[in-house]
Amino acid sequence: RTSRAAPAGEMGLEPLFQAWSYFRRRKFRECADVCSQLLERPPGEQVAGAAAWNLKTRALTEMVYVDEIDMDQEGIAEMILDENAIAQVARPGTSLKLPGTGQGGGPSPAVRPVTQSGRPITGFVRPSTQSGRPSTMEQAIRTPRTALTARPLTSASGGYVRLGTASMITNPDGPFINLSRLNLTKYAQKPKLAKALFEYIFHHENDVKNALDLAALATEHAQFKDWWWKVQIGKCYYRLGLYREAEKQFKSALKQQDMVDTILYLAKVYLRLDQPVTALNLFKQGLERFPGEVTLICGIARIYEEMNNISSAAEYYKDVLKQDNTHVEAIACIGSNHFYSDQPEIALRFYRRLLQMGVYNCQLFNNLGLCCFYAQQYDMTLSSFERALFLAENEEETADVWYNLGHVAVGIGDLNLAYQCFKLTLVNNNDYAEAYNNLAVLEMRKGHTEQARALLQTASSLAPHMYEPHFNIAILSEKVGDLQRSYTAAQKSEEAFPGHVDTQQLIKQLKEHFAML
Repeated sequence: RTSRAAPAGEMGLEPLFQAWSYFRRRKFRECADVCSQLLERPPGEQVAGAAAWNLKTRALTEMVYVDEIDMDQEGIAEMILDENAIAQVARPGTSLKLPGTGQGGGPSPAVRPVTQSGRPITGFVRPSTQSGRPSTMEQAIRTPRTALTARPLTSASGGYVRLGTASMITNPDGPFINLSRLNLTKYAQKPKLAKALFEYIFHHENDVKNALDLAALATEHAQFKDWWWKVQIGKCYYRLGLYREAEKQFKSALKQQDMVDTILYLAKVYLRLDQPVTALNLFKQGLERFPGEVTLICGIARIYEEMNNISSAAEYYKDVLKQDNTHVEAIACIGSNHFYSDQPEIALRFYRRLLQMGVYNCQLFNNLGLCCFYAQQYDMTLSSFERALFLAENEEETADVWYNLGHVAVGIGDLNLAYQCFKLTLVNNNDYAEAYNNLAVLEMRKGHTEQARALLQTASSLAPHMYEPHFNIAILSEKVGDLQRSYTAAQKSEEAFPGHVDTQQLIKQLKEHFAML
């Protein structure tokens, strides 16, 4: 006679195995809860207490884990108070800080807009492309509002604040591990526990100093033969701003164990030290040992793009697509490069490819709308922008869509619609310098000189790196006979875009005027 089947509710997994099952399925909250119950048992009843502790530590770390390779937020303090000045006047093509040093034959600022650091706008938002390098503290505090908050980006905003406060969220009773009472020397002698504990301290508690102490003790216990600990010490030094010490650790780790991640960390150090050529050589050496490694090829392409060498960047992005034909960043960057090279039809193919891959966001439909407009596929333009407005997640994205709709309106000759669109742009984002500039041009057409002047001054103070507001102020001042102000503005325009022919002609005319006086 067969036995009766047990009801579904009676079947139970061994708790530690259940916690491990939750961890494998990335249900970290449930995993931590099961481990907590195991650890709350009296000491006599605890089975595999160390295993439960280790598993809970790893689950809490995974809940807030951020890959340090792509997490690179350079705050105001690091930019303005940077003590790692290597060369004040860098040779052309060797620095990321000086805008005009690229030798890459990319499109001019008249065609492709630039960021405040003087580099062309990229096709893909990365931490390094979001905040430019401001020249003054006032400009730093005013402009890079990239964390989508009212505060400018500091190294304490964004990810690090979230990581540091995570311990309060995950444990209402207080932190899971009291770091001040830990005997780090004891844990450093248990390699399996030490690695989990290090990641918990570094990522979850955001306590870099204690993490560094643990890593130093652990690497000593491993007789300096464990490359993993050297990489972790390098990460701690990098976070503390000790870039040369970080470089030594990463180099030492690479000698022991050749790893792609270590190469990427070392390249990050060189880029922070403003040595892009060294980083490029490092990536190229890495490619000899790891041929076809996508992250290394992509790293080379990013550096070329930041150095304004657009043609080389496009070649390397194409190499990325040969290895991984679904790489979103490469497709987006090649698409934007074709768009600014006056090939909107080809750009449209790349953006359509992203749509087929399942990327479905405001930015993509915004770009599709622009490509359709410039490729004269007018039936798709407005529906793309409508979809982009529907998918916009915040006011900055909405402002971008209205600004582009303003451009479309100018293109079809409906200046009243353009005026409304630029106004709506400023309603959504009051710091949109390009919209102020274009509104000023429309006001000028109506003959409202004073309003135009006020709008242009706002635009030039918000975005000193743009040449258009300065040039427009120069033209406006020259028309009303204020030659001195016109000359000052024209010089600023020439500084922002040295190759602008109209600015050069205006300066020449003004100099002739002054010579006659």
